[in-house]
Amino acid sequence: MKATRDAYGEAIVEVARDNPRIVALTGDLRDSNRLEAFAADYPDRFFECGIAEQNMVGVAAGLATCGKIPFVSSFAAFSPGRCYDQIRVLVAQPGLNVKLVSTHGGLTVGEDGASAQAVEELAMMRSLAKMAVIVPADAVETAQVIRAVAAHEGPVYVRLGRVGVPVLFDDSYKFSIGSVPVVRDGGDVTLAACGIMVAEALEAARLLEAEGISARVLNVSTLKPLDEAAILAAARETGAIVTAEEHTIYGGLGGAVCELVTARHPVWVERVGIRDRFGESGPPRLLMEAYGLTAGEIAAAARRAVSRKRAP
Repeated sequence: MKATRDAYGEAIVEVARDNPRIVALTGDLRDSNRLEAFAADYPDRFFECGIAEQNMVGVAAGLATCGKIPFVSSFAAFSPGRCYDQIRVLVAQPGLNVKLVSTHGGLTVGEDGASAQAVEELAMMRSLAKMAVIVPADAVETAQVIRAVAAHEGPVYVRLGRVGVPVLFDDSYKFSIGSVPVVRDGGDVTLAACGIMVAEALEAARLLEAEGISARVLNVSTLKPLDEAAILAAARETGAIVTAEEHTIYGGLGGAVCELVTARHPVWVERVGIRDRFGESGPPRLLMEAYGLTAGEIAAAARRAVSRKRAP
């Protein structure tokens, strides 16, 4: 188990060692954002902006116009939550090379409660033209995401988590922006998941296998640009899709998949996610269970999708 924010703190130090253009900004959250090591190793490239997220985005935009590669970090509830207009006007519209990395996304922020739990920001960021949106599944992928994002020209939003999550991949795993790998093959139904829900989808696939249902698992870490070829291949070859995300079912991964398949290859789609609710305070695992973000719920959704696919 390792938190993706911990992998971020390690990875940004490594990429900064190779690229002197990289700078880091935070809004009074260097410890939570895991930027302590960066600040210690590169004090002249670290900017503490205080509790002023809107201004922080403006500073980052200015640095980008001077040729720097700013990594801007806060909680997802604050960035993009408190500074969406600045991101839209100062970063996305001019297409500046700013990397927005939020380390506390979703319900698993936990006991901090609803005001700190961003469960809708992926929809916000997906809607912005020119903005790439990435949600790594584990620490190994996160390290590769940070390297890829640093080399990518243009604005990117990366959602990371607070709590430890299972390490799913090893050094043989290869991340590429816009690519959706098959992490488990199957022919009866596709489980398309992102972030912490990839581990739940893999467990759901094991539950379904015991019942004779073969589930393909996709790690949709890049929500935008979406790997349309991989999603459409899954739709054609399995005939049913379940999406799973630690996010509202509106406008995130579930929305992206439905938008694509309804236009290009209609199949049954079941969405596992947060249903028109805000978060609440509680231990992360209990919150996931209370909101239906579990392997059991994914497996149940897969059974419904398969039965509907098979119905005359």
